[in-house]
This record gives sequence, structure tokens and C-alpha cells, in this order.
Amino acid sequence: MSTVMLVDDSATILLSIASILGKAGYSVEKAPNAEQALKKFNDGVKIDLLITDLNMPGMNGIELIKEVRQLPSYKFMPILFLTTESQQSKRMEAKAAGASGWIVKPATADELLNTIKLVLR
Repeated sequence: MSTVMLVDDSATILLSIASILGKAGYSVEKAPNAEQALKKFNDGVKIDLLITDLNMPGMNGIELIKEVRQLPSYKFMPILFLTTESQQSKRMEAKAAGASGWIVKPATADELLNTIKLVLR
């Protein structure tokens, strides 16, 4: 079973996405901000996929990706952005930071699960 880390400052998004992933058989770790997510990575929680929001208070999603990519165990882990942003410039910035893909909110459960299956191959 793959473990997915969800990082979003919206409790509603965390709950709804965690529910979708749990029903699909994924183990889910949640963090309401990038700092708490990084702490879990540094504490040794095994993560197979990171799904992060872009706009969060404190450290944003792009900064989080840059930090996670510095960790030797997570250099090649798939990372998805789940965000309301759809600007091409933001996508390019995320890709340059190390994002594997992009999902625009609101995403359907099928869109989310299909994208996850693609990146976890």
C-alpha cells in the first residue's frame, strides 16, 4: 500500500482528499502546512507521493518541493500540485522546483486517482 502525504491549509480539502484516497486503498498522512509536512519527512515517515497546495501561509508549495528534493530519500518521489492556480508561469516554476504533475482544484475523484496511478507507476 502506497502512502500519500497531503499538504493543504484547508481542513475541508484535507478531509475530502484523504477520504477519496483512503477509499481507494492508500495510506494517508496529512499536514496543514509545509513546515509540519517537512517535520514528518524529517521524522522518517515513509512517503511514496506528495500532494501539496501551492498557496499556503508561511512556506508555500514550491518552497516545500525544493526542501523535499534536498532529502536524499525523496529526490525522485513523485510530487503533485493540487491548486486553484492554473497559470502557465506557476506550472513552469513548480516543474523547475521538482513537481511531477499538476491538478487544478476542484478535481474529481477520478481525475485525482487517475493522475496518482500515472505518477506512482
